[in-house]
Amino acid sequence: MFSRGKAVLKVNNLKTFFWTDEGLVKAVNGLSYQVNEGESVGLVGESACGKSVSALSIMRLIPYPPGRIVDGEIIFEGRDLLKISEQEMREVRGNKIAMIFQEPSTSLNPVLTVSRQLTESLELHHGWSREGAREEAIKLLELVGMPDPAVRVGYYPHQFSGGMQQRIMIAMALSCNPKVLIADEPTTAVDVTVQAQLLEILDDLRRRFGTAVIIITHNLGVVARYVDRVIVMYAGRLVEKASTVDLFTHPQHPYTKGLLKSVPRLDLPKASELGAIDGLPPNLARLPIGCAFQPRCQWAFDRCQLETPDLEEVGRNHWSACFRWQEL
Repeated sequence: MFSRGKAVLKVNNLKTFFWTDEGLVKAVNGLSYQVNEGESVGLVGESACGKSVSALSIMRLIPYPPGRIVDGEIIFEGRDLLKISEQEMREVRGNKIAMIFQEPSTSLNPVLTVSRQLTESLELHHGWSREGAREEAIKLLELVGMPDPAVRVGYYPHQFSGGMQQRIMIAMALSCNPKVLIADEPTTAVDVTVQAQLLEILDDLRRRFGTAVIIITHNLGVVARYVDRVIVMYAGRLVEKASTVDLFTHPQHPYTKGLLKSVPRLDLPKASELGAIDGLPPNLARLPIGCAFQPRCQWAFDRCQLETPDLEEVGRNHWSACFRWQEL
């Protein structure tokens, strides 16, 4: 068992914008958080709130044009990843910071065997021989619960189910024993039973090796079970962050309250009704003046339509960006 330690990754005031025909899209606008050794942090919110873009920004995989990281810092091992060369970033990407992408069927190369896709990073980053890397690939597949790994390591991606493809993606991400693992909706393409198996694998590996994990998801059940701290995003901004227990028991932002009310809770009375957040997320190229959530918020008042609230500490290690709760 690995105990949590110091901060391994710090994201400070990250801004990633896209220049489109509709206008300037501020996909990530002033995001700040940190992840500690052996810790699991959840990045949650509706689709198009900036979760995946923030992860791609950490990996420096934002397509240019139309996107660009315009401000901020991403501190890893004492260096700002936004200021190092592309060659230095290649030494970090996949080696020290790895990412499990959302769709394994589009992330795996269909013309290469699983063996080749697993051994490539071992040969590139650690100088393993082809034979030694293949043996390690078999061990990695066994680690993620792949049946008969010595045989299946020679298969092609299309010969696996979606759940097995996702296991391969996890094995690839773990091949170089990274310090930070980013999992972008890692269970989207699989059924509920396989979801639980994959998440248990990730959680077990985190505890055994001390890998810091960032889980990007809209599934609050995943957050409740596998995450230590939660970062809630809306319209590219951080609107609330707290420990998982604190967030679920004392949510402070109206958006977080709406998200929690929209899912069944076993710890609440049976009479509690599920709710829905009125309206739709805003067009990021045409954000409303003031708080981006105010058109959908039942507690909005005049100030919300004029100013954008800053993140304020509303409790011990609990932060929220809302005028209503700041004034209570």
